[in-house]
Amino acid sequence: MERKIKIASIGQAQSLFGLHDDNLRIIQKEFKVKLTLRGEYLKLSGTINNIRKAEAFTQYILNNPGGGTAVSHSELLALARNFKREGELPASFGGAAGRAEQSVRLPGHAHVATPKTKGQREYYEAMRQYDIVFGIGPAGTGKTYLAVARAVEALKNEQVRRLIFTRPALEAGESLGFLPGDISDKIGPYLRPLYDALYDMMDADRIEKYIETGIIEMAPLAFMRGRTLNDAFIILDEAQNATAEQMKMFLTRLGFDSKVVITGDITQSDLPGGKPIGLLEALDKLKEVEGIGFVHFTGSDVVRHELVQQIIQAYEKPQNAG
Repeated sequence: MERKIKIASIGQAQSLFGLHDDNLRIIQKEFKVKLTLRGEYLKLSGTINNIRKAEAFTQYILNNPGGGTAVSHSELLALARNFKREGELPASFGGAAGRAEQSVRLPGHAHVATPKTKGQREYYEAMRQYDIVFGIGPAGTGKTYLAVARAVEALKNEQVRRLIFTRPALEAGESLGFLPGDISDKIGPYLRPLYDALYDMMDADRIEKYIETGIIEMAPLAFMRGRTLNDAFIILDEAQNATAEQMKMFLTRLGFDSKVVITGDITQSDLPGGKPIGLLEALDKLKEVEGIGFVHFTGSDVVRHELVQQIIQAYEKPQNAG
């Protein structure tokens, strides 16, 4: 079977095709169709069912208000896989106008961070709605990145006065004491993923200024004890490495006009000696508490290299006996 789609403008073609036609190859692979450009028409060849899905998806990308901006490789791949699985697409997508309802606008950047999967959209809405949000799931699902983007947006919009990013200082059984340097040098490696996300969203000079003035604070989880955190957006990253005592301590730091986002992957805890995972206990004890949002990501929400999704799925499969 064959169908034809008319390409109305150069802007539409640029938005759909991507650099070196990479996006066309993604659509062909994901929907198992052949795409051929003939003049102003894009011809789709394949089975009836595959063509129907590919045509609906292609029309959606063509009609997005991207202003001629190519859809990124990762964004298109995430959208295609969610469409195949869920049978639906977000109401808006593409350029600034299309992303107004669900977007994180970053100060000093043209870049707009947009949720790409169903899980990410639920996560983003939860961060808008609740004062405490748990984002639970595997690596590559955007838990930390979107949380940092939302925090930066809240600071820009004067919804909070400061940002506080923290992690348990625990990685594969290593101790801070064995690392060289002062306390800043020691905690730097543990907080690197948060720095990476932050530097992707703000100018380096502004970040350094905010850190010097205390508007942005990076600290190990142990440093949260005894504090009350008002007017702040607080992110606890890698929460699967927090003990039950640390998790209770952290959750009770919440002050007035503050937001808390807790991210973690319960399958990747490095707590030694079989210690109870504080994140698991918190999920159990707080599941009936109103005003707390819980978002559980799956491998289908992974927006890194497509092999990451396959690796996660492979590890989730039960091992054969014997």
